[in-house]
Formats: sequence, C-alpha cells, structure tokens
Amino acid sequence: MFRRPFNRRPFVRPIQRAVRPDVHPLLARANQLMAAGNFPAAAQAYEQLAFGAQQRGIPRDAHLYLQAGRCRILAGQVEAGLTNLTQGLEIFARRGNLAQLKKSGELAIADLKQRNLTAEAAEIENLIVSSLPAGLSQAAETASPPLVEKSRLLPTSCPSCGGPLRPGEVEWLDEATGECPYCGGAIRAE
Repeated sequence: MFRRPFNRRPFVRPIQRAVRPDVHPLLARANQLMAAGNFPAAAQAYEQLAFGAQQRGIPRDAHLYLQAGRCRILAGQVEAGLTNLTQGLEIFARRGNLAQLKKSGELAIADLKQRNLTAEAAEIENLIVSSLPAGLSQAAETASPPLVEKSRLLPTSCPSCGGPLRPGEVEWLDEATGECPYCGGAIRAE
C-alpha cells in the first residue's frame, strides 16, 4: 500500500479563471478597472474599444460608448460622459434600434437624475424624444412583450468578460438566457 508522507501536500491544479478565449483583453481590463473604481482609466479603455468597434463595424460599439459615459460621469467628468452617452444613443438611433435606444436612454436618464444632474438628464431625454418617431413610445410599450426581468436573477457581471450587467441592457435570447452587451457571451439567469 502506498502512503503519502505526512509533510507533503497532494498536487492540486490551480483554478483557472473561466474567460472566453475570444474576449478582447482590453475589454477584460476595462471591466476590471471599473470594478476596482478606477473610472477614468476604465472610461479611456471603453472609449478605445468603442472607437475600434465603430471602425470595424462591430455592433457592440453603442454599449461601449454608454459604458464609457457612465465611467466618465462617475469620475466627475460630466461633459465628456454626456458626449459618450450621446454617441451611444445616436448609434442606436441611426441603426433603427429604437427599443434599445429607449431602454438605454431611460437607464442613462435614471443614472443622471440619481446624481442630481437634471439638466443633463433633460438633454438625454430630448435626444430620445427627437430620435423616436411621434407616437412610438406609447405604441412600443403596448406592442412589446412584458419584461419578466424581475423574476429572472442575473449575475452582477458577465462570466465571460466580467462586464457589469444591468437587466435593461441585456438582450434576452429566451426565457433563461441573455446576451452580454459587451462581449456577446451567453448569460444564464436563475
């Protein structure tokens, strides 16, 4: 019978972080910076990613601009943050993604109002109203299926890229699976 000496520990493999191999390293870094509270550096990384995505025609650019805007506002750089928020929302409007424009705009307005930036919130609200066709807001609310995000619990961050998840920004693929707005990874709700 083989016995292990009492002073030796058994070999244990280190736990590897489950990150998708196709997640851009700068995206993972930006998400880490934001989670650590380094908002200026995170905003710069998100802006770089958004610009690159826009140049390459990658549809995640709008979400990246919105995230850069949030970081700038959290860093106290309100004017730059408002510019990024506007860029992200205008991309949704140009692409005709009016439902995402409305959802993301409402989240941005709520964030701005929470920080007592009412003039900036009104500016975003005016942008949304001018981008939506007349009467669409009432029609969209009645035509769209009711959201059941309250019954679905999302993780606080994407398991693939580490990006912060907000129920209003996640596009639901089915009743239990959403898509990360930053990397496109599948997210299972509980």
